[in-house]
Amino acid sequence: METKTFRRTRVGRVVADKSSQTIKVQIEGIVQHPKYKKYIKRSRTFMVHDAEEQCKLGDLVRIEECRPISKLKKWVVREVIERADEKIKDSMKEAPDDSAGNEP
Repeated sequence: METKTFRRTRVGRVVADKSSQTIKVQIEGIVQHPKYKKYIKRSRTFMVHDAEEQCKLGDLVRIEECRPISKLKKWVVREVIERADEKIKDSMKEAPDDSAGNEP
């Protein structure tokens, strides 16, 4: 009799795609503070294996837990739910650091 193992899945947005076969996916959630009962936004990033290199910056993807591929990669891309449009890509690009070298 075969036993199917339960694998966790998450849905998140791609925040970095510069490495080869690796993307960084950010998962956001809301938790309630235990003492003050105020809701706080929490985010966590995962290094994810993208063998076909199909994911681009800003895409909404479903990832699944797997065996460790490297020290930090323990997740793989299962599907691309939504492709990012230009507006999302522009908002996710990092602004250059203009404070460096401008001091007198």
